[in-house]
Amino acid sequence: MEFNVSKESVGERLDNFIVQNVDSITRSYIKKLIDDEHVVVNQKKQKAGYALKENDIVSIDIPEDKEANIQAEDIKLNIVYEDEDILIIDKEKGMVVHPANGNYSGTMVNSLMYTHKDKLSSINGIVRPGIVHRIDKDTSGILVVAKNDNAHKKLSEQFKVHSITRKYIAIVKGIITEENLVINYPIGRSSKDRKKMAVTYKNSKEAITHIKVLRRFYDSNVTVVEATLETGRTHQIRVHMAYIGHPLVGDEVYGNKDTKFKVSGQMLHAKVLGFIHPTTGKYVEFESDLPEYYKEVLKKLENKEQDNN
Repeated sequence: MEFNVSKESVGERLDNFIVQNVDSITRSYIKKLIDDEHVVVNQKKQKAGYALKENDIVSIDIPEDKEANIQAEDIKLNIVYEDEDILIIDKEKGMVVHPANGNYSGTMVNSLMYTHKDKLSSINGIVRPGIVHRIDKDTSGILVVAKNDNAHKKLSEQFKVHSITRKYIAIVKGIITEENLVINYPIGRSSKDRKKMAVTYKNSKEAITHIKVLRRFYDSNVTVVEATLETGRTHQIRVHMAYIGHPLVGDEVYGNKDTKFKVSGQMLHAKVLGFIHPTTGKYVEFESDLPEYYKEVLKKLENKEQDNN
């Protein structure tokens, strides 16, 4: 992969620049890549502390992990649709999509290696076969997997131009008074914590989230919303909602720890996914029902509302 350094990044350290622009990669691994000359600037080796100049070309070659690291595992997946080109999976809360950062077991990819080995696209290499996009570990819901390179390319292009329909259901803290709102703030890597994303105007990308209020629970001081992604940045909904003062219930990364609801991880469910099918050319849409843990939280909120009325 290659990056052309813009004016906003002039003077930034090479290693910091990579952290900002490449997801799921640790600082220690970046140093190793630089030391092993898998990172070059203008086709020349540079140190991690090299100060970038405008129009520098940063080239990064991430070696593929050895296949032995990715073991096929008999882990049940909820496959809601499958044809010759795509798989639609309704992912459970708590499951990581693909191996990363030394976590090479228990992921969705480990399961796919057991059921669909050699039947997935190869574009993203051995570690992420078929993976076109991701949802967070503690986000449940629907995502698409490509079974061949042609399908992968066509789906990736739709994600790139933001033509994919992606709707999420979230429970957020506080009462949102508007019926609808558009959150339009750029997102990039946090300068305070490199493992987190943040609203920032430095080394960031456009991020737009459309919010529709579905239900307000005044007694519990929470709002249920439908969040539609116009763009797809890492942790976009979580970052945007926290930024406007309504962090997701259960989100310990972008909100405060809250034991009131007794949930682990953010209350976020990928409910609707729609796109142009890579072979038929027709629009298809898939929907995931709210999982039981989510329904139980909503039931508790409903019961509290009724008890106080």
